Amino acid sequence: MNPKTVFIIIISVLITIVLMKNTDEMQFWFFGETTIPKLGVLGIMFLTGAVIGFMLGRPKKPTILNNVDFEKEISTDKPLTQYLTDEDRDYIN
Repeated sequence: MNPKTVFIIIISVLITIVLMKNTDEMQFWFFGETTIPKLGVLGIMFLTGAVIGFMLGRPKKPTILNNVDFEKEISTDKPLTQYLTDEDRDYIN
């Protein structure tokens, strides 16, 4: 079994155990006092952390560092062979 799969299974089991052991209710203030189960608070905090971790951990989109038009860079007045090394010219001929 893949180590990543084993890690995910262990973490899932631990999270389930913690959530199931904390089912009693607690006082919670969110712009007003309310009584909610610890299970709900822990579950919401876990999901919030997972979403933020996913958003921060995903790969960034590649950016174009240099967008140069090479046809404008090389003037067509001179022969293109001037840009070749001697070794390249020998290979072509």
